Amino acid sequence: MQTTFIMIKPDGVQRGLVANIIGRFETKGLRLVGLRQLTPSMELAETHYAVHKERPFYGGLIEFITSGPVVAMAWTGVDAISVARNIIGPTDGRVAAPGTIRGDLAMDIGHNVIHGSDGEDTAKFELGLWFPDGLVDWARDAERHIYE
Repeated sequence: MQTTFIMIKPDGVQRGLVANIIGRFETKGLRLVGLRQLTPSMELAETHYAVHKERPFYGGLIEFITSGPVVAMAWTGVDAISVARNIIGPTDGRVAAPGTIRGDLAMDIGHNVIHGSDGEDTAKFELGLWFPDGLVDWARDAERHIYE
């Protein structure tokens, strides 16, 4: 099992897409083990996106991500990182395939509704940052019907 970090960005929250997005991950078979809604502080946003600090879009990204509430989530499952990234789709919603979150719900590269960890190291960092008190350890009885 693997755990990944997913964040519904302010545009997704403001557009009322939270239930739709959560449903896609649950329907696929991932298990929600962390959930919190908050408006990120400047410090949290800057730490999360530090890898982009030298990029020209960094200032706008920080302003956007701190502009309103986000929904931070942790999802667990077999190959959860790659499964989640396939559900999300590529960064630019204009070229994302229909059926993906961004393909169905995003029209812009900057306001693209959702963020997902891109690898195990990133997931570990992001989960520790957004869920400093840890995650909920529970088992879903239905998992025996999801995985071999």
